[in-house]
Amino acid sequence: MTTNLLFPPPALLLIFGALLIPFMRGTTKRMYMLFLPGMVFLCLMALPLGNHWVIHFNGFDLILGRMDKLARIFSIIFTIMAFLGVLFALKVEDNLQNVSGLVYAGATLGVVMAGDLLSLYLFWEIMAIASTFLVIAPRTTEARQAGFRYLMVHLAGGLCLLAGIIFYIHTNGTTTFDYIGLSDTASWFIFIGVALNAAAIPMHAWLPDAYPMGTPTSTVFLSAFTTKSAVYLLIRTFPGTELLIVIGALMVSIPIFYAVLENDIRRVLSYSLMNQVGFMLVGVGIGTELALNGAVAHAFCHIIYKALLFMAAGSVLQMTGKIKCTEIGGLYKTMPLTCLFCMVGAASISAFPFFSGFVSKSMIVSASAQEKIFLIWLVLQFASTGVVDHAGIKVPFFTFFGHDSGIRAKEPPLNMLLAMGIAAFLCVGLGVYYQPLYNLLPYTVNYVPYTGAHVVTQLQLLLFGAFAFCLLIRSGYYVPEIRSRNLDADWFYRKGAKLVYRGLDKGLNGLNKNTEGILIGSVKAVAAAFRKATISTTMFFAVNLWLIQGHRGTRLDYKKERLYNDIINGTMPIGIGAAIAISFICLVFVMN
Repeated sequence: MTTNLLFPPPALLLIFGALLIPFMRGTTKRMYMLFLPGMVFLCLMALPLGNHWVIHFNGFDLILGRMDKLARIFSIIFTIMAFLGVLFALKVEDNLQNVSGLVYAGATLGVVMAGDLLSLYLFWEIMAIASTFLVIAPRTTEARQAGFRYLMVHLAGGLCLLAGIIFYIHTNGTTTFDYIGLSDTASWFIFIGVALNAAAIPMHAWLPDAYPMGTPTSTVFLSAFTTKSAVYLLIRTFPGTELLIVIGALMVSIPIFYAVLENDIRRVLSYSLMNQVGFMLVGVGIGTELALNGAVAHAFCHIIYKALLFMAAGSVLQMTGKIKCTEIGGLYKTMPLTCLFCMVGAASISAFPFFSGFVSKSMIVSASAQEKIFLIWLVLQFASTGVVDHAGIKVPFFTFFGHDSGIRAKEPPLNMLLAMGIAAFLCVGLGVYYQPLYNLLPYTVNYVPYTGAHVVTQLQLLLFGAFAFCLLIRSGYYVPEIRSRNLDADWFYRKGAKLVYRGLDKGLNGLNKNTEGILIGSVKAVAAAFRKATISTTMFFAVNLWLIQGHRGTRLDYKKERLYNDIINGTMPIGIGAAIAISFICLVFVMN
């Protein structure tokens, strides 16, 4: 069904609605910011399945409102997250963050609801620009540098996506898309552009480099939209691509070690985010209905519990000014509610029974077992244990328990507590009453998460992860080191790119300088020779002309000296020039 509705597309409602925020103040401004995602949510609920807001442009159809079951569930969770993000940041008076956050959310909705590649690319680039402003929102030197790197990486990914789109349109003659698959040059460019936004290894380092640089509130938005919109596109365009299984397996395992080593809580959560996206990519790569349902469900749950964890970390940062494991601790005494919410998020990401992560992650693990991919199943089990160690225990332990830092910070403002409370409620609610979530999934669900085998297996993994953490703590080896940064693939554009630049600067600029010297020297020599020949020729013709006219002695010397000075100064009598030209023409005529 194709319709053009009376109200504008939800993405444009958020984007253009956000532009009015700077013109408002006080309570009106706050209520308006909450009203925008609420209104968009109501529009989505009233939107029937089909294509909406179809615009005919230059022989192509721009579809701003493709709505099917896959688009609906991602649109719903992104709108919920926009509301929670606004609520958490409600008292922030920085219009840069307020506008950028909602534009970012609106562009993400545009990506999800785009039914053509041109609209997709437009919203994709708006996402990159809006999210960059959230990275640089603290306005520190480190944030600006991270924001610049973030923008450069995403613009490079956008160029890959654009190249793929151009090739795709040229080959297929259409801008509409669904399944693409890895089959030709166009598909590879599109795949690379999307995979970069998913922080797929080895194109991942931008995420832990940029996300921890945001403000306590802007990082909440960053954690929710970019990577999950990429997961959505991979589900729609590349399901069953086996390469994603390999990439996902690397993502669920490698970031665990970085998260264990990190001292900055938000960097721990950033690596943990990559780990969870890896589970989703494995599900997309497997490509069965159970695996794809698992990837969608896990993205839905992950957006909420990861935002909750970043909210808790942001609350600690805002109230204490510190975020490193070695600088905080003992905060449960004065921030009990924040501590409780953080533990709910930690239990959810650890897939503890009766929390949201359990009902989604187990679908992906079960899908790998059903397809008899034993090695991947083993990697997922190992990764599940690692998640318990670093995100499930390390984050709440070093933040709220561990050593007593002596800091006695108060709870954050009510709006921040309320946002965390709603997210925590959803984490528990989806874990206990999961059927509404399963009903939203793109395929019919015949999966029961709470079986004896699932529960016992997961509890074993949880206990093993807890035992490993306790063993490391008791042995004294598990104390985060105070270091500026752990080396990752970002070295190539943080440090390596500087070396390449200097090499190219000295090499190419040196070559340019030498070549310029040679060419200019040659030109000067030729110009000097030409100038000398011109003077000699001019004097020859002029002297002979004067001799014919009867000039001799002093008179001839005077005319020669005057002509020489005129040539040197760039002037010449018109008659002399004309005589030389006529003589040259005659000479050419005689030679022919």
